[in-house]
Amino acid sequence: MAEQQQYRANLMVCAGTSCVSSESFKIKEVIEEELKKRELEKEIGVVLTGCSGLCAAGPVLTIYPDGIFYQKLKPEDIPYLVEEHLLKGRPVKRLMYKIPEKRAAIPTMMDIPFYKHQVLRVLRNKGLIDPEKIEEYIARDGYQAAAKALTQMTPEEIVKIVTDSGLRGRGGAGFPTGRKWELALKIEADEKYVVCNGDEGDPGAFMDRSVMEADPHAVIEGMIICAKATQSHHAYIYVRAEYPLAVKRLQIAIDQCYEAGLLGKDILGTGFDFDLDIYQGAGAFVCGEATALMRSIEGKRGMPRPKLWRSAVKGLWDKPTVLNNVETFANIPQIILNGADWYRSLGTVKSTGTKVFALTGAIRNVGLVEVPMDMTLRTIIYDIGGGMKKKGRKFKAVQLGGPSGGCIPEEFLDIPVTYEAIEKTGAIVGSGGMVAMDDSSCMVGVAKYFLDFTADESCGKCVPCRIGTRVMLDLLTDITEGRGKEGDIGTLEDLSHDIIATSLCGLGQSAPNPVLTTIRYFRDEYVSHIRDKWCRVGVCRDLATFYIDEKICKGCGICLKACPSKAIIGEKKKPHKIIQELCVHCRTCYEVCRFNTIKVLPAAARMANEAELMELAGQIEAWAGIEMEEVE
Repeated sequence: MAEQQQYRANLMVCAGTSCVSSESFKIKEVIEEELKKRELEKEIGVVLTGCSGLCAAGPVLTIYPDGIFYQKLKPEDIPYLVEEHLLKGRPVKRLMYKIPEKRAAIPTMMDIPFYKHQVLRVLRNKGLIDPEKIEEYIARDGYQAAAKALTQMTPEEIVKIVTDSGLRGRGGAGFPTGRKWELALKIEADEKYVVCNGDEGDPGAFMDRSVMEADPHAVIEGMIICAKATQSHHAYIYVRAEYPLAVKRLQIAIDQCYEAGLLGKDILGTGFDFDLDIYQGAGAFVCGEATALMRSIEGKRGMPRPKLWRSAVKGLWDKPTVLNNVETFANIPQIILNGADWYRSLGTVKSTGTKVFALTGAIRNVGLVEVPMDMTLRTIIYDIGGGMKKKGRKFKAVQLGGPSGGCIPEEFLDIPVTYEAIEKTGAIVGSGGMVAMDDSSCMVGVAKYFLDFTADESCGKCVPCRIGTRVMLDLLTDITEGRGKEGDIGTLEDLSHDIIATSLCGLGQSAPNPVLTTIRYFRDEYVSHIRDKWCRVGVCRDLATFYIDEKICKGCGICLKACPSKAIIGEKKKPHKIIQELCVHCRTCYEVCRFNTIKVLPAAARMANEAELMELAGQIEAWAGIEMEEVE
């Protein structure tokens, strides 16, 4: 850190996976070339950080001490930026994040709504340190909590402060962390283990990956404290091999800790021994389940086992094992340093602290966010997320908890993201995946998508999950392809409850959640698919006919240019028309139209002539407003 203090400015280049895929390494390379060319390399520092959060704007660059935030940079932008900002002192507005209400101002990072509504605890170091340098983590109070726990606290005192904080496991189940540690501490055994679950496999989730990439030492420090609290001397971080950047940075951090005497024998001269290894998983979603994960580490096939006892009693190699996820461990150092009351100052009585979410989907500001657990979904989606990405589209639902969660409609947007409030909707907080959907989403298709994922990821050990999810998937496929029949909705509900009641592990027990919540809140869409053979938003190709409303078509030509089958004809500034015989029902025109001109009619409308299509299109709004009869 002494070297960095001589710089008059530090350029923090985001090197999380998202920005790396957008050429952030190339951005850093060009910056260094330009600094050298202008003889500024001794005045300006360049640092590769972990994920800075706002993935939708990547690659991003923040310049300190000013805190000025540049977004969507390209290598060709860099010479001008270096010339103007770093040589002439004139920040480049065209490369900055645009805040509508502050167009004339030069926004800093904390002026951006995405950042200013967050409270950072787990992510407190994001965008501020080089994750591959232990010195920078230490400069941010790193390993002070571990030193305190090892030299000043008994295991019982550590367990008590974690228990009093109210921290619940952030991996999905929400089990009280202190209770788990207390149980493991009380068990007498010749060997105990600590395991960090970094096997994040939910579609749209990247919370744990980002923490491991941006702040690996926070996870390691939390595991050291857990080891002291439970008197464990060996640990594993289980990371899927698809996260090469996370694996690389974790290994660098572990090697640095051994070199600094923070891992290994006699840590900090306290007489406490603790060894830590990385175990790379093959990417099976079921290995996110605790018992399957531990069997995988043992070298066996990753399949769950009956939970006759808790892992804290008999886990890895039948020894007492504490398993928490990445975010849970990253919370621990701050709790030890600042106390239980400090941690409980955010959130609610039963859901304390903050929660990290991966905000994705049809949202303007896709990225990684950390918020107090009493913040509402509306604040996250609209104030932080910026609302729907596509102009003219309305919010429809948010899928919370990944394939194990459920879809929450607009009527629940004002509930807080607490475990108890979310569970009442039929969804779960889960590990933190949050996928926003606008009114162009088909909820039957959404349910099918998630069930397809869980059916494919089933380990096959128990019949309810292996067979039941496949039967449900076949029913949903029939519904989306026009073969649905009366009674299918009831069958789906019955199967869901049976699978939940009889599956061996959490994957099967939660797999029906997306189906149950979409039936609960969007039953009319199931009815429309089955009775009228109509997908109102045209996602299900076999149940949609696309038609251009000539009364409102402006003839802009966007749909004509976008149509892959050349099925749209028309002259500029005159109403266009779809040739039904050529239309492949790909929905491209519906997605690109800016004026809501494209209407979706039932599949049967394909047989109609032009006059009949016009008549049907005139009825569509009335159809959409009719209360659907129950289809059991």
